[in-house]
Amino acid sequence: MTAVLMLIPVALVLGAIGLAAFLWSLKSGQFEDLDGAANRILFDYDDAEGPRPMQDSPPKDPKV
Repeated sequence: MTAVLMLIPVALVLGAIGLAAFLWSLKSGQFEDLDGAANRILFDYDDAEGPRPMQDSPPKDPKV
C-alpha cells in the first residue's frame, strides 16, 4: 500500500512535466512548419542563392 501512495504522486508529477513540455513546445512554435524539413531535403541550393527552378536537361546522347 505504501508503494501505491508513493507511485501516484510520482506519476502525477511526471504527467505534469510532460504536459508542461508539450505546452511549451506549442507556444514556442515547434509545430508550426511540419512540412518544411521534408521539403528542404528535396532541394539542393545555398541560402544565398535561393531556390533554383527545376529545368529539364536534354538527353546526353540524342541517338538513345
